[in-house]
Amino acid sequence: MITPEKEIKRALRHVAERFPKEKEPVLTDIILRVYPHSGEIRFFDDEDKELMRVVIEEWIHGSRDVDFYNKVAPILRKAISDVRTDLIDNMSLLRPYTFVMQDEDGETLTDLYIIDDNETIILSGNLMEGVDEDLNEFFKKLMEE
Repeated sequence: MITPEKEIKRALRHVAERFPKEKEPVLTDIILRVYPHSGEIRFFDDEDKELMRVVIEEWIHGSRDVDFYNKVAPILRKAISDVRTDLIDNMSLLRPYTFVMQDEDGETLTDLYIIDDNETIILSGNLMEGVDEDLNEFFKKLMEE
């Protein structure tokens, strides 16, 4: 049986083939839409054009797992990271661009990987987590002064 990570890497290679280095760079993000009922991942560009799909057998009926998306995101990040040097850095995409994970309804759950002009930023969770508390503390100090 092929591991989920290997299956995802294979799919990423197929997606990268659609954006060969020799072609004129295009402006797009890569969207990974995960379907927990079927174990399917569909890869889209930001115009909702499907680029590739793969079924991860171990993820079939993942909707029964409350933490499904939280468990899937690190696997997707690792697969992207592992093929980054070989494939992703050579894709003809205009920077910055993002690999985004969405649920089956197309709602964005998390940014998996952001590729910038100068550096690669890996996000390991909610970018805005804790921002409310930080802002409240900032305003409290500001009002005291």
